[in-house]
Amino acid sequence: MHSGFWFLVVGSAAAATHMGVFELTKAHLWPELANAAGFCVAFVVSFAGHRRLSFQDAGTSFWQSLRRFAATALAGFVANELMFVVLLRGLNLPDWLALFFALVFASAQTFLLSRFWAFRRRA
Repeated sequence: MHSGFWFLVVGSAAAATHMGVFELTKAHLWPELANAAGFCVAFVVSFAGHRRLSFQDAGTSFWQSLRRFAATALAGFVANELMFVVLLRGLNLPDWLALFFALVFASAQTFLLSRFWAFRRRA
């Protein structure tokens, strides 16, 4: 319960960061690249928050968690980017709405991989 609450808080902060960077950069980049820029900045917010709050009882070292979370986050970003492109280009949704749905879509995968692999709890 505790980790789920903090995962939601940290995930919301990271998603807001992602969307903020997207909004700031989309006028200068293709939407897909603005999405990637948002992901890169939000990754720092997400890892720091999850390591210190959501999964503070992790049984993994900092570096092990960082490597695993990077793999987890990249998998989440691939799902996010694919969904974003389908919604933006295929269904012609507004970019902010496509990004919102893509972030929600990828968050469940990220939680499961984070909880049971990247920040695995001590036995």
